Amino acid sequence: MWARLFIIHLILVAVSMGGWHCLFFSSGFHEFLLMSQVMTVVFQFIGASMGTSNLKIPSKDSTSESNNSLPSRACCVVVEYLPGGTLKNYLIRNRRKKLAFKVVIQLALDLSRGLSYLHSKKIVHRDVKTENMLLDARRNLKIADFGVARVEAQNPKDMTGETGTLGYMAPEVLDGKPYNRRCDVYSFGICLWEIYCCDMPYADLTFAEVSSAVVRQNLRPEIPRCCPGSLASIMRKCWDAHPDRRPDMDDVVRLLEAVDTSKGGGMIPDDQSPGCFCFTRRGP
Repeated sequence: MWARLFIIHLILVAVSMGGWHCLFFSSGFHEFLLMSQVMTVVFQFIGASMGTSNLKIPSKDSTSESNNSLPSRACCVVVEYLPGGTLKNYLIRNRRKKLAFKVVIQLALDLSRGLSYLHSKKIVHRDVKTENMLLDARRNLKIADFGVARVEAQNPKDMTGETGTLGYMAPEVLDGKPYNRRCDVYSFGICLWEIYCCDMPYADLTFAEVSSAVVRQNLRPEIPRCCPGSLASIMRKCWDAHPDRRPDMDDVVRLLEAVDTSKGGGMIPDDQSPGCFCFTRRGP
């Protein structure tokens, strides 16, 4: 069976397949034909974007198992391709040389502005982490993976507990307590530390140790001494144990916009010192 499709792009290439997704990359604007085997993959892609995996190719054969046609409102998600990969991998690549302070603030502002916009629409992401942030060719940051995002409930008790990724989850979420959009603010604070340090939080601890210590011992990543006070203050405000004391994301945006980057302040590269934690001088 052949099917005629009008596709926005000329080339359709599967670049990533996982348990929850099938990602295609394409370019151009042309009409082309796809064989039935490829159509199966395309329908599976559409199904993944709709949250189902049992879509079948429409068939005139009533005895065929593929008689299940697509819903009349079937759709797929078409988004910008971001060649820079995840923020997490970008930080890993820069782990030794670190990031210039201006780059740290630029990335932090991109993320904070994105979260501020989501919160203005009453959307809580609930899985804010560097692995869920993507970069374009110019290192502009975009928020991705809205798999557990939801509209903020009027009653915080209606928000599902223990949603997110350990290491980034707020204490109230880890503890199964009611929570709201400020769980994203906490996660942002952890991401901000990670962007500055180009390192993973709690790298030497197990998941169980992190979960317990964050809730019961107020464990947070250690802020390097070379970190400018203005940035360290934002981190501490964002990951405060009490949600009501955390700033809104639009306030975080204003705080970051006020940070002076003209004198540097970045993390000191590994090859210039044994570590920034015991030095007071600043990096680029």
